[in-house]
Amino acid sequence: MTEEKTSILIVEDDASIALGLQLNLEAENYHVAVEVDGEAGLKHALKDEVQLVILDVMLPSTNGFEVLRRLRESGVLTPVIMLSARGSESEKVMGLELGAEDYITKPFGLAELLARIRVVLRRGQHVQQKSSTLPPIVKTEKLIIDSGTREVLKSGAPVNLTTTEFEVLWCLVAAQGQVLSREDIQNHVWGPEHHGTLRTIDNFLLQLRSKLEDDSTSPRHLLTVRGVGYRFSS
Repeated sequence: MTEEKTSILIVEDDASIALGLQLNLEAENYHVAVEVDGEAGLKHALKDEVQLVILDVMLPSTNGFEVLRRLRESGVLTPVIMLSARGSESEKVMGLELGAEDYITKPFGLAELLARIRVVLRRGQHVQQKSSTLPPIVKTEKLIIDSGTREVLKSGAPVNLTTTEFEVLWCLVAAQGQVLSREDIQNHVWGPEHHGTLRTIDNFLLQLRSKLEDDSTSPRHLLTVRGVGYRFSS
């Protein structure tokens, strides 16, 4: 019985980059599909089940940010790694706030990209608990957080979280009230090999607060400990 391959969709209009990525990913035993413009990439990601999307920002017809926004609005939570020749912090923040798992600036090293792909795919497969005594389902007055199904309910209604948003949330929940530094969260969620900025953590907390708190400016659960980091309060 052959093992089913992980399916990756590349949305990239630069033919040389797309072909290079496809050949190298296939050599790593991934199943790879390629689309060359935003609309085609969006339709593919909406129609077919893929485990990861590698999405360029500058695309014909529809740019990568718009593709990602429409995917998330459609309830598609497939992990997305964005690629861009423009590495400004504002663009990275935009990608992460729209729900990307990672943002890589061109030119990039193949080894780095493969490492980040492995990290993102691992996060989609399991959650590492910090404490074996933590129950798999955590409840507060309005929230239910299920680590097994990776579902979150707020006042009985499902909350759509991306893979990474759930990982950041569960990392804080699993600490059981202890304060975690930004470095702690980054190492737990992305791994020590990740080279992203710690500002990324702040952006994910902003996103989580907007989805989970009644008042994101005065959070009840996702608390900032000034000068130290963050903690979860039930």
